[in-house]
Amino acid sequence: MRLFLELISLKKCIYDKMYFHKLQGFIYNVLRETEYGVLHNKPGYKFFCFSNIFPINDMKPGDSKNLIISSPDKIFIKLLKEKLIEFIDSKKPLNIGEMQFEIKEIKKFSIKLNSSRIKLISATPIIIKIPEKNYEKYKIPEKYRKKRYVYWRPQYDFNAFLKQLEENIFKKYKDFYKTEIKEFPIFEGFKFNSPANPRVVIKGREYSLVGSYWEFYFSGLNHDKQKRKILEFAIDCGFGEKNAYGFGFINKII
Repeated sequence: MRLFLELISLKKCIYDKMYFHKLQGFIYNVLRETEYGVLHNKPGYKFFCFSNIFPINDMKPGDSKNLIISSPDKIFIKLLKEKLIEFIDSKKPLNIGEMQFEIKEIKKFSIKLNSSRIKLISATPIIIKIPEKNYEKYKIPEKYRKKRYVYWRPQYDFNAFLKQLEENIFKKYKDFYKTEIKEFPIFEGFKFNSPANPRVVIKGREYSLVGSYWEFYFSGLNHDKQKRKILEFAIDCGFGEKNAYGFGFINKII
């Protein structure tokens, strides 16, 4: 489930490329007096993601911008929409750091993968961790190895990226639905587009992450209910790690 926010810029401002934690904090703050008020303290997956504020460029008063927030949790989306409508009714500005917007309109929609051919793209970098126990399995070069984990980068086996991404998706699915499911290969065709090195503030400290942009291709999902359900869930969660900071946001192209 997704919310599409149509925004109007209220002031001249440089596009903040490190807005991730600020937008995350805004979402937590909006939900503070709901049952999701302690979500920011919840260990593990948060089960939401968000897009860039787009188009990505500096702004002046009156410029049109957009934002999409996604989650497989329908109650989360329902409550968030209700709280954001209050911003429209009261003409309260939405502040993301120095960027300030008026919410013009909110639309709720879902992405359905019921076509014979599907193309997905990552609108924000996908962050994938390879745990130390898998270094030998994926032949991670000695010079890149660190304690606990390394972030996937294009110098490594592409299979490592896909396998760790699938493992991440199944972990989230089992956690969200409180169920067990036999794991199976999810991904078919894929294209690596480019590396990315986003910077983000976590608990007051600035970190440099390692991510990448991808395209994914699927066929016959209209005849595979189980894979379709898991992929639709994963798209709303976000692919990979740090989804609650907006990483791994996925769009359907066809």
